[in-house]
Formats: sequence, C-alpha cells, structure tokens
Amino acid sequence: MNQKLKIADKEFSSRLFTGTGKFSSSELMRTSLLASKSELITVALKRVDVKDKEDDILSHLNQSHINLLPNTSGVRTAKEAVFAAELSREALETNWVKLEIHPDPRYLLPDPIETLKAAEELVKLGFVVMPYIHADPVLCKRLEEVGVQCVMPLGAPIGSNKGLKTLDFLDIIIEQSNVPVIVDAGIGAPSHAAHAMEIGADAVLVNTAIAVSQNPIAMAKAFKMAVEAGRMAFEAKLAPIKEQAEASSPLTSFLS
Repeated sequence: MNQKLKIADKEFSSRLFTGTGKFSSSELMRTSLLASKSELITVALKRVDVKDKEDDILSHLNQSHINLLPNTSGVRTAKEAVFAAELSREALETNWVKLEIHPDPRYLLPDPIETLKAAEELVKLGFVVMPYIHADPVLCKRLEEVGVQCVMPLGAPIGSNKGLKTLDFLDIIIEQSNVPVIVDAGIGAPSHAAHAMEIGADAVLVNTAIAVSQNPIAMAKAFKMAVEAGRMAFEAKLAPIKEQAEASSPLTSFLS
C-alpha cells in the first residue's frame, strides 16, 4: 500500500506537498513542514532573496529530504512566468517550477491561455513544469500534450478552504490523465485531502489550512495521516455506492 509517487526523475514517499506562506514565523514554518513529512515544498520566488543563500526562508528549508519547488506566483503573463522560471533555475539550481499565472488579484484564478503558452515554452527550455490550473479536463489534456510532468487543478480558489468544489471535473481529469494529478488550492481540512486521495488524486498540495490553524504542527500531522489514509483507501478500492439498502447480514433463517 501507499506506493511511491514518481514525477519526472524523482520519487516521493509522501503524497502531501506543502507551501510556505502565511506562517507566523520561519521557525514555525520549519517545524510544521517537518511534521508534515512533505518532501516537495513550494516557495514563492517573490518571497525570497534568490541572491542570498542565507535567506530566512531558504535556510529553514535546508533539509536533505526536502525538494524545493519554486513557484511563479505573482506573474501575470507567459513572458513573465518564463523569466521567473529561468531566474529560479539559476538561483536555486533546480529546473522544477510550479507554473502559476493569475492576473486577477481578487480570486487568483489561473489564466488558462497564458499558462498553456508558458508551459509549452518552459518544456522546450528543459523545465519540469507543474502547472496550477482550473479544473478543466480539456486544458489538462492540452498541457499533457505539450509535455508537462503533472497537472495541478484547483479544488476551490486559493486560500478559500472550501474543499473540492470542482469534484465532478476532478473526477474526469483523474480518469483521463496520463500524468500525475495533484489537487491544489481550496483544501481546508484533512477530510478534504482524504477525499481527493480516495477519488484517485496522486497527491495534494496544502498551505493555508496548515499555516493559519491554531496549531500548525498538529494540523500538519493531521494532513499527513489523512493523505496516507485516503491513498490507502484508493488502493484498497472503495465499495460501490448503491441506491437501495443491502443488508450486511442474512435477513432469513434467524428466528424462523
């Protein structure tokens, strides 16, 4: 049970990916993320000083089992995203990038056209591209065709904690995808993460729900356990849902 997840040339024992925003201190971020056992942690380029190896965030994430995933949060176009990715590759020495292009500051919804354009260019430049997108099955297939290594459809708007509001579309994406599907954004409770894993998501990415909880360390552990339970349930195959009651014990031959 709990088979390892492979993305590009890396394997992950943990299917819980985490973010670094909104923690009240760098030390709390560090201890919480260690408690989550996450092996892939995304960090916004705009929040770090990429010229400073002793940057407060980066120095706290200097752990052998942690892979940093720079993201392009804050960019508004494909051109800006490609520039940010090249900057991160040079500064952080990784060709992995979480592609985020959301020009609307109110809802932070991803721009599908600019994301597809940027993904195609970044793949040509040799990046491992992990695009944050709306739960759009058609767009997911287009991204797969241009060579991204996974897709990251949202469950609900970033930071909303509303859960899997796009569930019907996530089901279609998971059914059709030939690359890992990582549900990103909107997951606000461990039960949301478990549900995503139960329907067949390959991983989830969680940030706000851990960082702004009253006890981020305990919440990180709760998410870890929920993701493991959800994955185990998926691999064990859930029982089918039926419209009518079906007794779990024989209804005859007891008092007759």
